[in-house]
Formats: sequence, structure tokens, C-alpha cells
Amino acid sequence: MKGNVYGIFGASGFGREVMPLVKKKSKDADYLVFIDDAPKASILNGYDVLTFDQFLSLHSMNKFVTIAIADAAIREKIANRLKEKQIEVFQVEASNVEIMDEVKVGEGAILSPFVTLTSNIHIGKYFQANIYSYVAHDCIIGDFVTFAPSVKCNGNVHVEDFAYIGTGAIIKQGTPDKPIVIGKGAVVGMGAIVTKSVKAGDVVFGNPAKSIKRGT
Repeated sequence: MKGNVYGIFGASGFGREVMPLVKKKSKDADYLVFIDDAPKASILNGYDVLTFDQFLSLHSMNKFVTIAIADAAIREKIANRLKEKQIEVFQVEASNVEIMDEVKVGEGAILSPFVTLTSNIHIGKYFQANIYSYVAHDCIIGDFVTFAPSVKCNGNVHVEDFAYIGTGAIIKQGTPDKPIVIGKGAVVGMGAIVTKSVKAGDVVFGNPAKSIKRGT
């Protein structure tokens, strides 16, 4: 078999949402597959589901992978496996994503429909922004950060590596001299209104968001 194979690593709900975006944008794809190390079925939504070893065993094909898994720690492990096997990672970007001025996005990002990235933003590798999320001006987003649907990240916010921002959460705008900081590995719960910085490893919920787990 020859040609280009594009794999979506992750056959859960998010992976199924990402597949149509890949199909639409990857016009050079000869074979589209899901990758799952513990597949529950051999075919999903009309696409083959392969284990990673089966994916690697495909001969004479150019292989490209995106990682559609929300758990940042698992995403990092898979990214390391792909790097070890020299598999190229590709970015997924819906056709109606809005990216404005001076925006830098690292490798492996998935930008779902209706995502907006405004101006002067720096985003690390393997960022995931689900539907209707936005990142406003002068924000810095770390590596392996996850935005669930409809996250509103206002200006002058720093979100550190491995943070998870839940559905509908709103992060108040900071200032250039005092940005709002969401610490490394922190979790902002669904619908939370964040009005001040969150410590690394902390979990916050509510309006205004309050800690339910003291961070390190």
C-alpha cells in the first residue's frame, strides 16, 4: 500500500469530532484511520481502528498523526512515542477558525470549529481548543494545555503547561504588569469564573472560582 495515511490517535468522543475536520482538510490523504491501543471495535464511523503497532506496520506509506486525547499526561506520553518512532505530527484547524495578528502556535495543536485566537498570543505545543473557545490578546499558553468547549480566556492571561480549563469557564483579564496565571497542571472546573491566579496543581470551581484542592 502506498500513499499518505493520516491517523487520529484517540477513538473516543473528541477523536470522532476531529476526524471530519481531518477528512475535510487533508486532501492528500489516501487512508484515514483511528489509532487506539485498546480498541473496542475494528471500525468506527466507517474508518478502520488500528492499534499503534498496526499503524506502524503499514508499509510504504507516509504516516502523519494528531493526538485527539484531552488528558494532557497521556497526550505527552503519546507525543513521546511518536517522536521516538519518527512519526510526523500534524496540526488540525477547522476552516472557520479565526487567527488574527502575531499568533504563534506550537506543533500538534487541534483547533476546533469557531475557535478564535486574537492578537499577540504565544501558544506551546499540543494545545487543544474545543468548539467556541477563544484566547484573547497578550496571552501565553504552555505545552499540553486543554481548553474544553466555550472557554473564554481574556487578555493578559498565562496558562502554564498541562492545565485543563473546563467547559464554559471564564478567565478574567489580567494586566501587562500583573497577568492572571493558571499554574502548571491546574484544573479550572466547568463554568468557573476565575478572577485571580490559580496555583500549580490546584483545582478550582465556582463563581468566583475557589480552590477545592490546595496546590503545591
